[in-house]
Amino acid sequence: MANIKDVARLAGVSLGTVSNVLNHPDRVGPELKARVESAIAELGFVRSEPARQLRAGQSRTIAVVVLDIANPFFAELIAGAEDVAAAHDAAVIVCNSAGDPARETAHLRHLGQQRVLGVLLSPIQETAAAQLLAAQRSRPPVVFVDRVPTGPGFASVSVDDVHGGALVGELLAAAGHQRVTYVAGPAALRQVTDRLHGLRATFRGHEIDVVHVEEMTIRAGARALGELYARPADRRPQALFCANDLLAIGAVNAAMRLGIAVPQELAIVGYDDIDFAETAGVALTTVRQPAREIGRRAAQLLLEEVADPTAERPTVVFRPELVTRTSSGPAPAGSLMEHRAG
Repeated sequence: MANIKDVARLAGVSLGTVSNVLNHPDRVGPELKARVESAIAELGFVRSEPARQLRAGQSRTIAVVVLDIANPFFAELIAGAEDVAAAHDAAVIVCNSAGDPARETAHLRHLGQQRVLGVLLSPIQETAAAQLLAAQRSRPPVVFVDRVPTGPGFASVSVDDVHGGALVGELLAAAGHQRVTYVAGPAALRQVTDRLHGLRATFRGHEIDVVHVEEMTIRAGARALGELYARPADRRPQALFCANDLLAIGAVNAAMRLGIAVPQELAIVGYDDIDFAETAGVALTTVRQPAREIGRRAAQLLLEEVADPTAERPTVVFRPELVTRTSSGPAPAGSLMEHRAG
């Protein structure tokens, strides 16, 4: 492969001139620049990005560490970060922790060694992540995404999930539901508990059952609904609030297979408003998070911190909104068993 010396030799210029064309083209006159670019094209020269980063002491790469790369919410968030990165001549790489704390720790350590420009982090547990990062002697700037870290030192971009849960509670209470099951993900996830707090705040005096699943996936949602309908009829919910849309879509799919009418027999509400929510077997009522805007804002904060390490590290909180579709409705007139018998 051709190297920078080959380019300089063919163009008849110094190594410094080639370097300026590659890194500081404004310092080179048009005639010399054209000769160097012609030599680069003729030789098929591709500069070594790792070597350039080592010399500069910093890359043009932003890393995004997410909980679940298969979740469309995170895909949209990453797309927002890429919008901002592209406008600043930076690239985005994605690391998937898959809900594994050891894997998350390994990603953060490796990214520090790779000298990335900065990290957008959606941690498994924000306190543990903040402690790990604080203990590192040298680390790139980090912005917490979809989380608010405990203690100062990190910018963050998140959503008011307590308010999101409250929106669902208000909807279900107004519809007359008495028994609600919250299909939750792992209890360690702050969003999961915040959404439950909001639901309870506006659903006082009514029964709320909580079912935890290990993975917030379509399969887990279907399995949860099957287990709920294995109960006696008087212990089955009138409504499900699922901690994300994937769980809710799984529940809708399972209900259709079991012949359970949604929302006539069972109302189902999700969270996130992913693209699949509107086109599910029954259009899903959900709480919309501005995922792409979260990614954009987080990347902007990261680049501001890179430009000025002494800059303020703000806490940005978006307000979610309720999107009402077919899957939610008024409570059935009687119990599920009575409804079917009639």
